[in-house]
Amino acid sequence: MRIDVTLAAAAARLSESGSESPRLDAELLLGEVMGRDRTWFYTWGDRDLESEAGAEGVARFEALLARRAEGHPVAHLLGRREFYGLMLRCSPATLIPRPDTEVMVECALELAEAPEGTLLDLGTGTGAIALAFARHRPQWQVLGVDLIEEAVQLARDNAEHLAIPNVEFRRSDWFSAVPETGFALVTANPPYLADDDPHLALGDVRFEPRSALVARQQGLADFLHLIEAAPRHLAAGGHLMLEHGLAQGKEVREALRAGGFLEVETLEDLGGRERITLGRIG
Repeated sequence: MRIDVTLAAAAARLSESGSESPRLDAELLLGEVMGRDRTWFYTWGDRDLESEAGAEGVARFEALLARRAEGHPVAHLLGRREFYGLMLRCSPATLIPRPDTEVMVECALELAEAPEGTLLDLGTGTGAIALAFARHRPQWQVLGVDLIEEAVQLARDNAEHLAIPNVEFRRSDWFSAVPETGFALVTANPPYLADDDPHLALGDVRFEPRSALVARQQGLADFLHLIEAAPRHLAAGGHLMLEHGLAQGKEVREALRAGGFLEVETLEDLGGRERITLGRIG
């Protein structure tokens, strides 16, 4: 069968199974099997699939396609996901880095005006925020922490693979193993879904660790803890930045102000929805 016909059929199958990006998914999976980038398919789509990929390649593509049709995230099937220009290794032990979180990195870089400083990334997962920031601020020292040891090791592997030296990762339940103080920036993407949130049954979220998604008090518990504890680790004038759900901006702003933070503001994500709220400690 021709490659372009195969991709069209695969995209139709994934669309029926609920994928929000069926053609992209199909191209990424076939590209993985064939060792080709997506642009190659648009040039050579009239070629025969088995001639190019071999019988084993066709079988592997069918297996990947079947798993994607079941809902397994492409990032898990490929074992990687691009974030802020970095190709990060992924696993089911962590959240999959999402484009909307790049807003956090952009804001952190804008706030990092000093030639040197320190940033703490809480719940670092793959290390996405910490590594993206560290790559663009090589004179800064970055610490990323996560409760899950497998996530910590994954972040360390990403740092080594990307050759980013100015970042350290360690296991910590939020601030519990962080004796350091004086951070200029603290970033966090904590669990923020309520236990009965319908999004837990949708899309990639179904295959991500529940501990990284769900928080008590209707998703607000970890925000409240971080807002209370962060001032003890921030330098004067330092910022706390929190990623939250679309309907939580107001509550997070109120909690930051009640916690003594100044200049509280909320930033929108790529879709124009409230996503990142930050404040400065006096």
